[in-house]
Formats: sequence, C-alpha cells, structure tokens
Amino acid sequence: SIQWLSRNRKIMDGQPDLIVIDEAHHALAETYRELWKRYPEARKLGMTATPCRLSRKGFTDLFDTLITSWSIAEFIGRGWLSSFDYVSIRANSSEQRLIDSLKKRGADGDYQVKEMNAVLNREIGIRQLYESVRRYAAGKKGIVYAVSIAHARQIAAYYSLHGVESVAIDSKTPALERGRLVEDFRRGKISVLVNVDIFSEGFDCPDVEFVQLARPTLSLAKYLQQVGRGLRKSDNKESCVLIDNVGLHRIFGLPVRDRDWEAMFEGRMAGNAQPRTRMENNGLSVSCSLSEDSKRNEGLEIVMTHARLLDAVRNGDLICLGGGGPVGEEQWTVLKAFHDRQSGLWGLRCGNKITVIPQYREVFDICANRAAVRFKDGRTGVVDESGVPMVVTGCCRRLRFLKGELLSVTKEDGSDCYT
Repeated sequence: SIQWLSRNRKIMDGQPDLIVIDEAHHALAETYRELWKRYPEARKLGMTATPCRLSRKGFTDLFDTLITSWSIAEFIGRGWLSSFDYVSIRANSSEQRLIDSLKKRGADGDYQVKEMNAVLNREIGIRQLYESVRRYAAGKKGIVYAVSIAHARQIAAYYSLHGVESVAIDSKTPALERGRLVEDFRRGKISVLVNVDIFSEGFDCPDVEFVQLARPTLSLAKYLQQVGRGLRKSDNKESCVLIDNVGLHRIFGLPVRDRDWEAMFEGRMAGNAQPRTRMENNGLSVSCSLSEDSKRNEGLEIVMTHARLLDAVRNGDLICLGGGGPVGEEQWTVLKAFHDRQSGLWGLRCGNKITVIPQYREVFDICANRAAVRFKDGRTGVVDESGVPMVVTGCCRRLRFLKGELLSVTKEDGSDCYT
C-alpha cells in the first residue's frame, strides 16, 4: 500500500519500471507525489472509476492521458454490472428541505459533518430510513452510508431492534472485530452494514442487494463510489435497489448518466453537484390543497426500475450530457419534446438521445434544460432533462417560461400567477 511504501521506501531495492495506482483519484496526495519524485523514470498507470475531485483540481501534472473505458451504462448493457431500481425522496418533501437547509462546509468542501449530524441524526429521520428499507428492500442484504459514527450506530441499533440484523463499522472499530463483522456479512449472518466512509471504495461483496444513501454529499466521486458497491453482479441477484434518502440523484443524475470525464481530469470542471435551479413554489396558490400536496410529496418515489433501465440501455436512450465546449463550461445538447403516436404521450430528447421515454400528456414549453409538462395524473410541473421533477404546481391549465427564471402559471379558473 502507499502507506507501507512511504514508511519503508528506504529498504526498497531497485527501480520499478511500472507503478500501478488503484483509486488514483487520491493520487494528488503528497504521499503519492513522492512516487513521482523517487521514481521519475517509471511509467505510472492510475486506475479509478471516478477521475474527478470536488476541489476541481485536475490530474494533468501527474498523468499525461486519460483513457476511458466503457461507461456504467455500457457495463450494465453488456452484463458486467448489475441493473438497478432507484427510489428517492421527493423533490418537495420535508426530508429534501432539511438537506437543502445545510449551509456549512468542511475543509474538503463537502457538507460539514457536525451540521449534518445535528440535522439528520434524529429518531424521526432514522425511522424513515428503516421504513424505506422495509418497503423497498425487505429481506435483502445491504450497505447503509451514514453521516457520522453516532448516526451509524443509531441506525444499526434501530434496524436491529426492528428485526433487521445490522452492525455499525467505523474508524474506531478494532481491526479484528471489523474483519469478523465483514466476514459475517459476507456469509449472511448480518443483513446490513452501516458505515461512515469505510466501504465507499475497494470493498467487494457482489451479492449486496441494496445500497442506502443516508449521507448527503456534494462529491460526485463519493456518490458514484457508494452506489457502485451494489452494482457488482451475483448469481442470485437480479438487480440492486438504490435507496436515495438524501436526494443525490437530483444533483448528480442517475449513476448511468453520461459525464465529461475529460473536463474533470483536466480540471476544467469540478467533480461536484451539477448546477441546478431549484424552483420553489413560493406560496403559489394552486387548485390542490396544501394538505393534499404535502401528502403526495412525502415518502419515496420510484425514479427508475431495473427493467426500464435495461430497455433504455439496450435502445441507447440515455441521458445526454455534452462536453468539450469552451474551457470551464458545459455544452448541453438542445432539449426537445417528441410525440409517441402509439401511446399518445410525449417524451424528451437531447439531440439524438431520448432522455425521458414518452410519459407526459402534454409538454407546454421548454427552456434550456427544463420542460414544463402535464403528468399522467393531470398535475403539472417542471422537470429537468432527465425527467426529475423540479417543481410540481398541481392541476393547472397551462405553464410557460418567461425571462428572468420566471414561470407563468395559468390556473384552472383562468387566472395567472408566477413563480
């Protein structure tokens, strides 16, 4: 390991011709830089699923070239990774509002652990986490990512109390005990491992059937590394369930989203949450009562099913995120609506790629990467290019985008209001 090498480099004999670095997104650390100084003639090969940094610091001062493999979608389509079901908290839920209230940042630029723990380590929140597992992953084997050691231990205790054999593993867990618990998990004696950044990278247990995200993050690498623990193939696993209790797909997209790795590798783009415009319903009067709307927005929603995902992968109908534009900018393909004559419904398309299969009764208007639509149930709202609701306005007659980030809403009675 890099730690052993930094301690014992004086006893190393000879000069290596090739140095292979796993999880190479950590190679910016000073311990790795010593390799470049000590072995300047050796070739270096860095391997990582996430060549990006939250700090927007690139890798070009260490590596000459980025060689990309298949995307996650291609690996799923070719049968090397597991398909997944994705469920998440709703855009206007109380849980999402709690996460949106987090303001403080740690030294690494991510959310501050102390604030996350104060806001999210509460009995009501832990009960909601348990209910999510009970509803969508009952009897399955999984990994939970918590915000703090205290949070992880509370989750494990609550799950165990309710019949789901769970243990918390953190940096304070003795090595021998950690090894024993992990082995019990592999053998099925333990159903759930709850951890804090322990099993984000390098942990390999292919029969993990669900991953629960209970830790908000602004780091794309952390998000993809965590969900990746559930995407390994296993003989007895048809698919994996990704339970997003902190709404990460809303800022990162689904794991199969196209990403501009070259821009992140070169430092032109940070490996963080994509810019988004969260459109809030600021007291907007709609035909649905607030009590009805709040009930509808609580709980989890199914964002993607494994069957629908496999169909999209096989048909090439995946989210299109461009790149290669001016330095530091993202280049979006123009978003357009298209009509499916067979179903009579509307979908969304970026260039030649379908980003949302036909599922809307009407598409009123499109502005940049947002569309104003009428859903199947008659409600209206604004969705992003991947179909994720940004705001739901209720049952209205018409929506229209105006200049200055304004949305014009024509209500059922014909009156207009704006948000």
